[in-house]
Amino acid sequence: MSQSASEHKPHRRSANRRALEQKILGAAEISFAEHGFNGTSLEVIAEQAGISKQNMLYYFPSKESLYQHVLKSVLDLWIEKMALMEQDGDTPAVMLENYIRGKLELSRKRPYGSKVFANEVISGAAHLKFYIENDLLPQLEADMELVRSWIDDGKIDPIDPEHLFFTIWASTQTYADFSSQISLALGKSSLDEEDFRRAGDFLTHVLIKGLGVREYRE
Repeated sequence: MSQSASEHKPHRRSANRRALEQKILGAAEISFAEHGFNGTSLEVIAEQAGISKQNMLYYFPSKESLYQHVLKSVLDLWIEKMALMEQDGDTPAVMLENYIRGKLELSRKRPYGSKVFANEVISGAAHLKFYIENDLLPQLEADMELVRSWIDDGKIDPIDPEHLFFTIWASTQTYADFSSQISLALGKSSLDEEDFRRAGDFLTHVLIKGLGVREYRE
């Protein structure tokens, strides 16, 4: 075997492993979202992933381990993509709009992940306590400090930063967590991209105007 071929083998093996792990996590995310932790079995996840249970346990040794990985992947994505400080733009209006629409986009693309997260929080967040305290809360505090600086500079009204973020999270994640209810109310079988665009238009209009952002124009 040539040196070049032997050098590429570990890389291909590593890429194949990552692809299979993501396939397993995707199947687990759907199962946990639809049936909860207690209602989900490793056999069902393995079947959905198209592999044997024994093979799956090589990558994830228990249902608890798999559940933790699903939760962490969702939270890591939200923290990575949804930091207000990292949004494009140099004004509160632009940064807030990008933040709101970005949160909606995650609800559209990862609805099952959002439901897993919501179910865990509703049940007491026992599996998320460490991640919330060590990852989510520091990012939230940094984002709230940015909002406080806007208030100090007179760029927005003197609002409560904590409840601003609670409101954005709730209003954007509802389009994933309660998508069935919204679809029924709209007389549709499921939400589509246009529904999320309209939701973004409404939420940015209401929230940004409600904050009294100085440079905001309809």
